[in-house]
Amino acid sequence: MDRKKISDALTKALEDKGKRKFTQSVEFIVNFRGINFAKAENRLNLDLILPKGKGKNQNIVVFADGQMALEAKNAGATEVIDAAGITKLAADKSKLSVLAKTSEFIAQPSLMIQVGKTLGQVLGAKGKLPRPIASGTVKTAIEQAKSRVRLLSKGKYLPVAQCLIGSEAMGVPDLAENVEFAYEKVKAKVTEPAIKSVYVKLTMGKPVKIA
Repeated sequence: MDRKKISDALTKALEDKGKRKFTQSVEFIVNFRGINFAKAENRLNLDLILPKGKGKNQNIVVFADGQMALEAKNAGATEVIDAAGITKLAADKSKLSVLAKTSEFIAQPSLMIQVGKTLGQVLGAKGKLPRPIASGTVKTAIEQAKSRVRLLSKGKYLPVAQCLIGSEAMGVPDLAENVEFAYEKVKAKVTEPAIKSVYVKLTMGKPVKIA
């Protein structure tokens, strides 16, 4: 896609801010053709680390014990939950629901199975299953989680996928770079002829087509 056309569409979308009491997200939407999304293997579930970030604070919950838990706290994790805390969180359905909506999750590899068995049903439904932390990279894992989004097929069989690519607080050049990055990842997965159209929009705004 042409960078100027992306920037023009973003500029127009950002004009639709209105008077909101919150910072709106900027969404990236792709419509497809010629793909049968009734087949599970065709549905999109891409893990993207946006090069320019999300443009807003992101809560990061880390499941970890011992030294890795200490490193996570020092690296600025919003909350660190140990093995015993995983069971307690499963029992606190209200807190779990809030965290699933507002946070990204990463986990010490040795706790991945416990998290999956205990919290997987809730976190999986939100597309929030934690990513394992590679040994010695807690700080890096947290920084990546702050910029991570998932580009998902919308609904079971609809030929549409979307994800967040930033916020209205970001500048157009940074948003455009995130759009280009997301588009290239989609193109690598489905090939360009299968992409029918691409739109950007604010949370409460109208979709604007990238020409």
